[in-house]
Amino acid sequence: MSQFQFYQPFTGVVRHLIIINVLMFVGTYIILGEPQRDYTTGEYYDMGRLALAVYMPGSEHFQPYQIATHMFMHGNLMHLLFNMLALYIFGPMIEMVWGHRRFLFYYIFCGVGAYILYTGVQWWELQQMGMDPRAWNVPMLGASGAVFGILAAFAYLFPNQIISLLFPPISLKAKYFVPIMAGLELFYGVQRFSTGVAHFAHLGGAVFGFILIMIWYRGRFQ
Repeated sequence: MSQFQFYQPFTGVVRHLIIINVLMFVGTYIILGEPQRDYTTGEYYDMGRLALAVYMPGSEHFQPYQIATHMFMHGNLMHLLFNMLALYIFGPMIEMVWGHRRFLFYYIFCGVGAYILYTGVQWWELQQMGMDPRAWNVPMLGASGAVFGILAAFAYLFPNQIISLLFPPISLKAKYFVPIMAGLELFYGVQRFSTGVAHFAHLGGAVFGFILIMIWYRGRFQ
């Protein structure tokens, strides 16, 4: 069984990704500021930092570059800390196995995949409710989709590594922990629990990551 260190090397692509995310979080607050809304109409007249989040295709606020920028944006400090801690804990071991270029490609691929699945499900749900998805101006942002892809890769490369949680206080092998997490995200998404959390984006990162891994390893399991 592979050995897991609590202290991970702060190097390579993982280090650069964390630095970029932190700089984006601080820099967008300083340079772009918070969005400004007209409370009589409910419409934003200045998108502020949310201009770098991602919106539905066809929305008046959608820009193609948001598909890339949204995965380096975070809603608040806890959102940022949680994602960067997970990237710091699980990312370095994967990067050591795959190398810098493959790891970076995988991370970006999972982030884009998270957006694709989230957008597809959201579009379908809005149509079922008789709403025009293009008029849906609620943004999605965060590295969570890419991070869930990292978790999927960790479970594949280190299936018997024990992952211990503080709350709830349980320990599971990675090959069990990650599928359970993905199942919970699917359940929460279908049941629409935790409004404001993009559960299908999380699931999308894991699913697209798993598909890419199966392509790279030709469907072989460890």
